[in-house]
Amino acid sequence: MNRSAYLMLVPLLAGCNIQSKNPSSDDDNVSIQADQNGQVAFNFPFAKGSVKLPQDAIRTGNFDIDGVKMIPGGKMNGFHLDSANNVSNVNLTFTAPQTPDEVRSYFVDQFRKQGVEAAVAGDAVAGKSKDGSPFTIRVGPAGSGSQGSIAIQDKE
Repeated sequence: MNRSAYLMLVPLLAGCNIQSKNPSSDDDNVSIQADQNGQVAFNFPFAKGSVKLPQDAIRTGNFDIDGVKMIPGGKMNGFHLDSANNVSNVNLTFTAPQTPDEVRSYFVDQFRKQGVEAAVAGDAVAGKSKDGSPFTIRVGPAGSGSQGSIAIQDKE
């Protein structure tokens, strides 16, 4: 999971604010955070810094868990990735024009079509990806649609 986050930032490193770090005093922890305005902050074992992406870069980003895409009309608002001790935690936030029940139904249906274990549990969809990584998609009302968060944990 965290390798794809590295690759996403590699082409952007040339135009960003980077500060060198002393690798001998740091561990292998990685953190990447992005908001809906396109502000991305990163902290790698060898460098930390930030970069400003076009505002729509996060909102129109490509979301995929085992072939399941973001609900049609849904927009990502931001993400946070932390990776340490061979465990990566990814948290995404999103909005959708559909009701919370419609969003939950969409995700359960799409995961089942992909052969992924998923079920509604209260206000959330809980499941495990094909590689066994647990995920939770919480969805609540927001205006005429919904807002939600997706938490995924990947153990390497």
